[in-house]
Amino acid sequence: MKPLIPVTILSLTMLTTHAQQTALAADLLIFNAAVRTMDDARPRAEAVAVLGNRILAVGSTAELRALTGAKTRVIDAGGKSVLPGFNDAHVHWLTGGFSITNVDLRDARSPEEFSRRIGDFAKTLPKGRWILEGSWDHENWPGAPLPTRQMIDALTPEHPVFVSRLDGHMALANSLALKLAGVTRETKDVPGGLIVRDARGEPTGLLKDAAMSLVEKAVPPPSWEEKLGAARAATEHAASLGVTSVQDMSTGDDVGIYQYLLERGELKTRIYGMRSIVSWEALGRTGVRAAFGSDWLRIGGLKGFADGSLGSSTALFFEPYSDTPNTRGLLFDQMLPEGIMLKRVEASDKAGLQVMIHAIGDEANKIILDLFQQIAERNGARDRRFRIEHAQHIRPGEIPRFGRQKVIASMQPYHCADDGRWCDKRIGPERSKGTYAFRTLLDTGAVLAFGSDWTVAPLNPMEGLKAAVTRQTLDGKNPNGWVPEQKISLEEAVRAYTVGSAHAEFQEKVKGSLTPGKLADLVVLDRDIFKIAPAELDKAKVVMTVVDGRVVYEETRR
Repeated sequence: MKPLIPVTILSLTMLTTHAQQTALAADLLIFNAAVRTMDDARPRAEAVAVLGNRILAVGSTAELRALTGAKTRVIDAGGKSVLPGFNDAHVHWLTGGFSITNVDLRDARSPEEFSRRIGDFAKTLPKGRWILEGSWDHENWPGAPLPTRQMIDALTPEHPVFVSRLDGHMALANSLALKLAGVTRETKDVPGGLIVRDARGEPTGLLKDAAMSLVEKAVPPPSWEEKLGAARAATEHAASLGVTSVQDMSTGDDVGIYQYLLERGELKTRIYGMRSIVSWEALGRTGVRAAFGSDWLRIGGLKGFADGSLGSSTALFFEPYSDTPNTRGLLFDQMLPEGIMLKRVEASDKAGLQVMIHAIGDEANKIILDLFQQIAERNGARDRRFRIEHAQHIRPGEIPRFGRQKVIASMQPYHCADDGRWCDKRIGPERSKGTYAFRTLLDTGAVLAFGSDWTVAPLNPMEGLKAAVTRQTLDGKNPNGWVPEQKISLEEAVRAYTVGSAHAEFQEKVKGSLTPGKLADLVVLDRDIFKIAPAELDKAKVVMTVVDGRVVYEETRR
């Protein structure tokens, strides 16, 4: 083990002397811990002291005891891990909150279980209430058949159903929902979308990407109270998992919901909220620039889409899908007509806003890298921090461009464990070599910012860390890792979930590491995760979460 690096603010001696002379005392002292600070100046320590909402000091237990006062809360961590609070760089916050109280289809293992869960949930609702969310995954089912409206019609005659696949790029409507939306066999496909039809040309109930809007416009918008309930559920859930910051890809006009919770002291999660790039002018006209706001709540980011998803066969590739050779995927409707995204990004960037684009397929990633390069050349050098969200499938020649162009790879490692079960079936093993290329991206100078894509994947960072370090797939068929050459170390994975994510939102100077003077956001786990087998990482639990110096979650003692 490396020797502990002494604590410094001015210096340990000056700090101790000052503490003795002025009775300076920490509000919170965690000692006897395995502290990984993510600060290169002092990577490891035994203790962390917090004063107000800031990190006061890190160092050895003996050194920091001088900061103990009559009102200091002192916690013996018993050798367990203490880390900076996790910063999830890609979530869908309110959707996640709603998912907690909606029908759960994620782990349904067959079409029959899928149908039964929807039917059972319908029985708990008043007549006419829509059934939404769900996060189903047909890849969990024997043979991976796609669901149809006939599977649920008889169970939901009085409830419109529109449940989405976990990736959010495909959803199933029952016949009642299609009727309310006016979708029939005569309804034409929309640009960037697909209405799946049976052999007779009738809609099966499945709609992909832009076609989902045909039904979405018929869904009653949630009320303020319903949104508030979802936001409360989301922030409580995040606190229980050690997630202290999130970057919400779907904030839109809902920032007022978060502000309401903040004003009442109920918000337990720092939020950077993004608008759709389609409505960039709503921010541009105000003069707001990237990362505007407080340490708790900020705006100034814009999210766009280049393509769909691998699971829905709508991610855009140069070559056809191996299992569906009649398609290469879909260019998202935001990219149409040709040239419109370039104009949006150029104007947004010129206005000082931060742009991040969803790209999954290898062609989509190249298109966006080319677009970002073009905009940087047109608008001139500055610290713009362009991001590609997912950066999932990249041809080898494109990987070094992330580091060279300073494009942040905002990635969600859990997808590797999930999609790795069937990715080779979709695109073949050769193209899979450039999938979730964590190692090569780091080695070629890219900044990795890790997140979950909740609700597409679980919010729990420990599951993401395990996926990045082991690359084991959920089906247990890759015990040594799927595309194992792309594994990274646990230190690198934690850094991507903390320092990397902070950099991705222009906040690395105030959070992301346990550095004196930075915000006091930290998590205590129930074990030292650097001493356990990587395959056991997802078993680690949160004991305590601290945000802004305040304990917002503490494990209930039995």
